[in-house]
Order: sequence, then structure tokens, then C-alpha cells
Amino acid sequence: MIRATKILKKFKTGDTELVVLKGLDLHVKPGEFVAITGKSGSGKSTLIYQLSLLDEPNGGEIFVDGVDILKLSNKEKTNFRLRELGFVFQDYALIPELTALENVMLPLLMQGANDSVAERSAKTALEKVGLSDKLNNLPNQLSGGQQQRVSIARAIGHAPKIIFADEPTANLDSETAKTVLKVFQELNKEGQTIVMVTHEKDYAMVAHRVITIADGIIVETTMGANKFIS
Repeated sequence: MIRATKILKKFKTGDTELVVLKGLDLHVKPGEFVAITGKSGSGKSTLIYQLSLLDEPNGGEIFVDGVDILKLSNKEKTNFRLRELGFVFQDYALIPELTALENVMLPLLMQGANDSVAERSAKTALEKVGLSDKLNNLPNQLSGGQQQRVSIARAIGHAPKIIFADEPTANLDSETAKTVLKVFQELNKEGQTIVMVTHEKDYAMVAHRVITIADGIIVETTMGANKFIS
């Protein structure tokens, strides 16, 4: 599903150049749940941004579902992100004036779905994350864990090929984090490919495979437990 080779990413501030990713290789199979972990500043979030077309590397190749994404035009990249990928962030990124249902419907409407199709798909997605009773709640009427589950529903509403999750449990207490991770596991059991960044090694163990990054390179790849760690 993902084949990334020799990924190089550097940032320049004045005369100072910081190399964050140093020729990194990464492959993800269809239906795989991969966790990327490492200390703060190791490059794990930078990597997921390159893989998901939220940023562009200075060198290397990235193929997603057979598409050479770095050769797409800006418009093609935007369309690819919108239609083929789903995103979950640590800050939820919900629109405060919209209900849970409306937040999940929004990307579907942006893709051109009519109101009835978008509403039906959004309701199905919210049901999958256990929020069918919160359709008309605004974000400020939901707990942090519920808001994160709304963001997951938004990510899966259009049946993306891959979900990218960047520290999805960072703002949650441990019990709520477990609930969110269980949602990811259930989606993965249905065949959803997931790439998740987390600095919590115990949380990473819910995945099939755990990739540890340090100083911009992969230093270890291990098998996850693929079961919830209590």
C-alpha cells in the first residue's frame, strides 16, 4: 500500500540546516496496522506528513497504492488526499460550529456527494465509532474521547485506502486512549490500513508492526502484540 524509499527531509533556518529524515525506507502492506514511535524530535511526525502528502520530502520516492504521489500536480495531490486518505490528529480539528454529524459530512460534501448520501455515510461512520447517539452534539458538548472518535468517523466516512493518525491519544487520559485505540483495532480488523504515530510504546503495541525512529532513521522494527495492552 505504501512504498517509500530513501526519504530525505531537511529544514533550513537562516544558515542552519536541520536534516530530519535521513534516507529512510518504509513499506506498509494493504490491511496492515503500523505504529511509528520514537522520542520527541526523532522525525516520526515528519515522516507521516511526507507519506500522507501534507508535506513534500527533499528527496526519495513515495508510492501509495501504486501511485507515484510526488509526481502529482498540486491539484492532483489535493484530490488524492481528499479521496484516498483519512487523517486523525491529536487536536481533533473539528469545526466548533458544526454538529458531530455535520463535521463528518463535510469532507463527503467537498468530494461532491449529495446531502442524502453524505448524511447516510456520516451516520454509518459515527455508528462504527459508537456515537450514533451524539449526531446533533456540538464539539463542546462532547468529551475529548468522543471528539476524537468523531474525527475518526470523519476520517473513515469516505472509505479511505489509508488512515494516518498523528498522536491520536496525546490529549486523552489512559482509559479514554484505550477506547480510541480499540476503535482503530476494530477498523483494522475490517481491513482498514492504518499508520499511527505515537510516543507511547505500550499504545504502539496494539499494531501489527512497530517501527522505532531515532535521529531520522529507522533503528528497530518489531512485531506488535496486535492486542490491547491493559
